[in-house]
Amino acid sequence: MSHRKNPDADLKKYYTVFLEIGLIVTLVVSLAAVKIDFRQEVKDVDLTKEQEVVEMEEIVQTKQIEKPPPPPRPPVPVEVPNDEIVEDQVLDINAELDLDAPLDMPPPPPDQEEDNEEDFFVVVENMPELIGGLAGLQQKVRYPEMARKAGIEGRVIIQFIVNEQGKVEDPRVVRGIGGGCDEEALRAVKEASFKPGRQRGNPVRVQYSLPIVFKLQN
Repeated sequence: MSHRKNPDADLKKYYTVFLEIGLIVTLVVSLAAVKIDFRQEVKDVDLTKEQEVVEMEEIVQTKQIEKPPPPPRPPVPVEVPNDEIVEDQVLDINAELDLDAPLDMPPPPPDQEEDNEEDFFVVVENMPELIGGLAGLQQKVRYPEMARKAGIEGRVIIQFIVNEQGKVEDPRVVRGIGGGCDEEALRAVKEASFKPGRQRGNPVRVQYSLPIVFKLQN
C-alpha cells in the first residue's frame, strides 16, 4: 500500500521564503545596533582649576628624657635625752713644774727572742763515724717478743745529733714499723758512741741517721 505526500506538508517550497525573512531580520538588527549610541556622557572637567594641596607635616621623633631619681631624704635627727651631768674639770695651769724630779718612764719593751738558729750541721768535711760499725750496733738489738709473735719485720730509721763528744742527743723515730721495734731501736742508738764530726778541723754537732733492721730468721 503506497502513501502519497501531502503537497501542503512539503517544507522545501517554503525554504526560499524563510531565508529571505531571516536576512531581513538580521539586517534590521544590525542597523539598529549601529544607530544606538552606547557611550556614556562624560561631564566636562575643568583641568585648569587649582587642585587642593595637601600638606604633610613632618613628625619629629622626640626622645623621652629620663629624670634622675630624687635624692634620699636626710635622716631626721632624733633628740635623745641625756640625763648624765658632765662635771667641768678644773685644769691647774699654774701648777709648778719640777724639772729636777725623776720622770716616770714607761718600762722598756721586752727583748725580742732571737731566732733559734740551727746549731748543728747536716754535711761537714768529716762526718761522724760509728764506733764498732753498724754491724756491731745491730748485734746489740734485741728482737721484741711482740713483734716476733706478730711476724713484724722491716727497717726503723732513727735520726739524732752527734755532739762534739761523739754522744747521741735527741734521737727520734723518722720511720717506724711498730710492735715494739721502734722503742728497741731508740734504746740501741742511745747507747751508741761515735767519733765526732769535724768542720775545718774542729769538732761540731752533726745531724745523723741510722737504719736498724729487724728480720726474723727462718
